Amino acid sequence: MYNILIVDDEPLICEGLTQLLSTSGIAIKGLFNAHSGYEALDYIRMEDIDLLVTDIQMGSMSGIELMQQAKIIKPWVQVIIISAHETFQYAQLAIRFGAKDYLIKPLNSEQFLSSVRHVLLHMDKTARDSEQMLSDLNDGFRMREPLPVRMELLKSLLEPHTGNREAIIAELAKGHGIDLSGPYYAVIKARLDLESGGRTLTKKDDELLQYAVLNIAGELLGKEWDYQSFYDSGGTVCIIIQWTEAKYGDSSVDKVNQLEMIGRSLHFNVDKFLGFGCVVGISQILKGADFLGVTNEQGDKAMRWSRQFKDHYVFYYGDFKWGVYSEEEPTEEEINAQNNLIVERATRYINANYAQKGLTLNEVALKNHVSPNYLSYLFKKNTGCNLWEYVIKLRMEESKRLIQTTDLRRYEISELVGYESPEHFSKIFKKYFGVSPSEMKK
Repeated sequence: MYNILIVDDEPLICEGLTQLLSTSGIAIKGLFNAHSGYEALDYIRMEDIDLLVTDIQMGSMSGIELMQQAKIIKPWVQVIIISAHETFQYAQLAIRFGAKDYLIKPLNSEQFLSSVRHVLLHMDKTARDSEQMLSDLNDGFRMREPLPVRMELLKSLLEPHTGNREAIIAELAKGHGIDLSGPYYAVIKARLDLESGGRTLTKKDDELLQYAVLNIAGELLGKEWDYQSFYDSGGTVCIIIQWTEAKYGDSSVDKVNQLEMIGRSLHFNVDKFLGFGCVVGISQILKGADFLGVTNEQGDKAMRWSRQFKDHYVFYYGDFKWGVYSEEEPTEEEINAQNNLIVERATRYINANYAQKGLTLNEVALKNHVSPNYLSYLFKKNTGCNLWEYVIKLRMEESKRLIQTTDLRRYEISELVGYESPEHFSKIFKKYFGVSPSEMKK
């Protein structure tokens, strides 16, 4: 059963698509409507949304921006973009950021339902493939071994003291059809926690599980990313991701967010479909093949932080301020002091800006120079409260005060606490307090 969120600033379109889906025979658990990107983000934070269907042009937040923010919160959410503009640039951007389809208005009913069914079936495909791999553990499955020469070349490319990397890149291109000319590179490394599955495994089982991780990574990265994945030493899967100058994107911040989305989705799917824990390390984005060894070391170092944070699983090297400590691991006291400072700064910023329309987790993280993933983790760990739950708490308590002590109307209070729509404000208020604003006023 699936939860689907439909987002369009034209209410009639939302109502029409809701009616179409409700009579489609698709196994739908819940259908939700939002009329702006900010309303949609509240649903994504509060509900277990599987599929987001969004218009691309919606006033203050576009569908592309909504998709990016949604995937920061829950990277596994699937997205279909709908648009009145058959613009290649829009479609290319949407697909690059992870949209599964791009449909042109006016929508053809059968085409729309076919797209929804395809996306939902694709979600299940990963589960079926992974379950088949698990059953193969007991059936003597013989996996197709990666080409040893190719794998050794890729591994040597990442060795810290490798001499002529350009020669290796040329050999990969000539002998294996692999273009790794960059110039921008990042490395994602994933290591299975084989003890977490509660099963006794043979060496062959270990290899098969790594093979399964490679397949899950391939499903996530698809054709939208230019990457090479292979087995590294110590039971680790390594992914080299590259960009050309033309495809580098708008900013490195966007790319880091996208790398973290891949890392979080990889961890989520390995845990869900293989039944094992997984630690993911993500390097910074560096320019030039000479720095491939550095990105590899950064991925390894990022994974090492799982020793300090055993309840966290995806680590971005840039979050841990290695340079401050001369590339040496800081003491536990230094780590705690740094993390406390991050949470204190985030709390101060939220306290001062919670009523700002369009406030996002990404904005708060940028002000603290950390990734949204790490900030969310630290805030919950240090305060016991989810960061956005804290924002909602401040907004709701202020709106309650205004209702009880002023004669302001609902739309005025909604405006003052950061909501664009009075109707959306009322939904959040009732969900939080159990009564509507008018009932509390009485």
